[in-house]
Amino acid sequence: MNRSHAPRRWLPALLAAGALLLGGCDREPAGTGGYEIAAAKGSTLARIRARGTLNCAIHTGQLGMSYLDKRGRWQGFFVDYCRALAAAVLGDARKVRFMPVASNKRFTIVQTGEADVLSRTTTWTLTRDTDLGVNFVGTMYYDGQSFLVPRRSGVRLPADLDGASICITKGTTSELNTAEYFERKGLRFQSVVFENPEEAKLAFFAGRCDAMTTDAFTLTVIRLADTTHPDDYVVLPERLTKEPVGPVVRSDDEQWYEINKWVLNALFAAEEMGVTRANAARMRVTSRDPEVRKMLGGLPGFGKSLGLDDDWAYRAIEATGNYGEIFDRHITPLGVERGQNKLYRDGGLIYPLPMR
Repeated sequence: MNRSHAPRRWLPALLAAGALLLGGCDREPAGTGGYEIAAAKGSTLARIRARGTLNCAIHTGQLGMSYLDKRGRWQGFFVDYCRALAAAVLGDARKVRFMPVASNKRFTIVQTGEADVLSRTTTWTLTRDTDLGVNFVGTMYYDGQSFLVPRRSGVRLPADLDGASICITKGTTSELNTAEYFERKGLRFQSVVFENPEEAKLAFFAGRCDAMTTDAFTLTVIRLADTTHPDDYVVLPERLTKEPVGPVVRSDDEQWYEINKWVLNALFAAEEMGVTRANAARMRVTSRDPEVRKMLGGLPGFGKSLGLDDDWAYRAIEATGNYGEIFDRHITPLGVERGQNKLYRDGGLIYPLPMR
């Protein structure tokens, strides 16, 4: 039996994650512009402001993306998106109630309105976008499905897993993707399905499956954080699928969708424009680029069409930094390269929309 042991550097975060499941926590920006009527009827923005907190559904625990630090505070790539969003709409990045949710419950919590936004590794697909009453805000991280295998197995390609047993989490795109891949290749496999990723991971390390499959980022983190000797395991380099993941909101509130879309884009654009957490206050006044000053509220009128004040993007960037800063804070330390998550100008797929 293979036993899973976290390296010492990850123990504080992992121990904290077992101790606490919910975390969250004044100036409030005034609602203006064409969405005032919608807000009066009970829009998502109006409910958030009345409640005083943003309800953000996140992963139950995934290093890099959403995890509890040794102080019991939620951290991570997708966690910071919600902090930026709270700063934009409530004026305070701390006004977030983080709601850990399992994969098979993540859409329900948004559909019912219990969560205002789902911010975790969730793949944007046609059926999810059209059948579930939700909208994908944008792609925050480009990934792809792969397999984690013991190095001693000799498996080097997914096709080498013909006849293998594979651990899969219920309610994920990995279930269908794996079945379709093996059918397409004329290969056989035995699916061993679990309710949540933790069960699938433990089963894999206990030797109940020959391989484990999910997004490559998740497998990389598992390999680094849940084994005593990471070199004993391999994440196969071939990708079965494209997995664009990003925040999700209900589809019945156009204003809330637009706010989320442009908060995410502001984080992208800030990196492209050279706006950082440290220099945002200065650049909103001194930048020679009118688009920069407009985005940061240095020029008036930029928030009205969203129902926000003009400082919304400035607050978001000041709270978390730009996209590159968020990536470097949470993902780079795990040894994961930016790759296709670089800006387009650097050879990646991140292409900011014009902030004007």
